[in-house]
Amino acid sequence: MSFVITGSVAYDYLMRYPGRFRDHILPDQLENITLSFLVDSMQRQRGGVATNVAYTYKLLNGNPTLFATVGQDFGDYRRWLEEIGIDTTHLVEISNEFTASFFCNTDSDGRQISSFYSGAMLRASDYTLTSQGLNSAKLVLIGAGDPIAMLNQAAECKALGIPFAFDPSWQVARFNGEEMIKHFDGAAYLFCNDYEAAIIQNKTGWSLDALKQRVGILVVTHSERGSMIYTDSGRGAIYEIPAAKPQQVVNPTGAGDAYRGGFFAARRVALPLEVCGRVGALAAVYSLEHAGPIDHQFTLTEFGTRYEANFGPEPRLAQLNRTDE
Repeated sequence: MSFVITGSVAYDYLMRYPGRFRDHILPDQLENITLSFLVDSMQRQRGGVATNVAYTYKLLNGNPTLFATVGQDFGDYRRWLEEIGIDTTHLVEISNEFTASFFCNTDSDGRQISSFYSGAMLRASDYTLTSQGLNSAKLVLIGAGDPIAMLNQAAECKALGIPFAFDPSWQVARFNGEEMIKHFDGAAYLFCNDYEAAIIQNKTGWSLDALKQRVGILVVTHSERGSMIYTDSGRGAIYEIPAAKPQQVVNPTGAGDAYRGGFFAARRVALPLEVCGRVGALAAVYSLEHAGPIDHQFTLTEFGTRYEANFGPEPRLAQLNRTDE
């Protein structure tokens, strides 16, 4: 195997509130806050960080290896993954737990209030790359999941000499500064959005320059303002990646995961970093245009045509047709 993806595997319960959350939050009454929002729609979708990333990576001709824990209710999800050609061999079923579940309410401004039930995900720390025969991976993406497992996987990758990408996402709040300093340091890639980057800097005391020097490649996404890719070399290379244009905005859940799937699919075939970022940006838009994080579909030809419409011609995208890992 070449690219191992860890993190949550979950069912997503996605709700939409037709108003704005901020209209009902009184700053001077926060200590008494009790709110309930009547939503006008709800869908249950397949989701989870690991599967979201793997799905887009697979659409772009990659062959990902998933490593995560799932629950007794995972049967239909497993069958679907196998039908689309994603290997589920290393998804460990915990028989007395339910699969993790994400409950997300999105308002008319695109702001979200969410809750996450961990379920089987909390057992991920019981398993290691080595115990699952994954110690020959060329790259491991450590996605948001059980926080103990995430730190253990970073330590194991360092011990085994496996390059790893750390994507703390919504678990950034769970790590303290010492844990970040110890486990983020030396990552081949670190992914975060601009708010998460600020939290990391605040907890570690690192400046942005210091953070860039601690990891091989730092990718910071800025929602509709695009993303920035920084390298750690003395050249201080910076790539400013514009956002792709969505045809419609349905739900932002999973867009960041699609970005990562697209980025690493392009990285798999050694495309330049700026092209990897643009591939990620376009992949994110495909997810943004659908209700669920893995509802989108496209062919490589369609993807290439839309890439050109957003960013201009890029003949090197033909390299995505390669099937070798």
